[in-house]
Amino acid sequence: MRVAAIQLNSRDNKKENISKALKLVKEAANKGAEFIVLPEYVDYMGEDSEKVGIGETIPGPTSDAFASVAKEYNVYLHCGSILEKADGQRVYNTSILLNGKGEIVKLYRKIHLYDAEFEGRYTIKESDTIKPGSDVVTAETDFGTVGMTICYDIRFPELFRSLAIQGSKVIFVPAAFPLYTGAHHWEILLRARAIENQCYIIAAGQFGTVPPEQVEFGNSMIIDPWGTVLARAPEREAIIMQELDLDYIDQVRGKISCMAHRRPEVYSSLIVNE
Repeated sequence: MRVAAIQLNSRDNKKENISKALKLVKEAANKGAEFIVLPEYVDYMGEDSEKVGIGETIPGPTSDAFASVAKEYNVYLHCGSILEKADGQRVYNTSILLNGKGEIVKLYRKIHLYDAEFEGRYTIKESDTIKPGSDVVTAETDFGTVGMTICYDIRFPELFRSLAIQGSKVIFVPAAFPLYTGAHHWEILLRARAIENQCYIIAAGQFGTVPPEQVEFGNSMIIDPWGTVLARAPEREAIIMQELDLDYIDQVRGKISCMAHRRPEVYSSLIVNE
């Protein structure tokens, strides 16, 4: 499985963002990528107040444009995430997975919304404009089962464990991770999710300054089941590529049988729903 993660600096011009993303998808396909992954909010990075108006249906113009390229180059294309129409007051933050026929394999609507306040730095409240999803999503591909997450989901290990239990050997994390928390937490969290679930993590991120005066961390990565960073994007828009040895997952799980050693009968009762 030859995978490519594309790092972008999407801004507040949807047409230009999609055009640039499609250009890099074609470049990755021409380099031999079989599975291509884009970042979160590939269609729009800008004022929260504009997001509801930017949202569209799926299928719709953006998914159709991505589907056409996936079909033309016969590649799997994970479209990062786009703004999908929801209830008129908010939109979904939605990932689209397309196969080489240009067909929608699965949609994933971001479950965990990023509401955070750092005094003197920045405040963000994704829940003001984004409606949360409620489905844990895996997809069957020619390369096996894959799992779908988005950005802030990385802080919730129970989601990743659920995906692994359902058979995911590759988990995607398209992201727009802020510089401040990214510098401290991004790589640690990604590697932890890879190690504890003994799977590949493909994290395609936004980087650089985006409206309104936000800075994204970038550092898109491809990480193996041992927690080794196999590829890391430079500080610019870029494509990183890596051949994934899916048999290596079985080797790692054979050495340390974490999945087999789970004892849910002991600790599942400790999970409290409030």
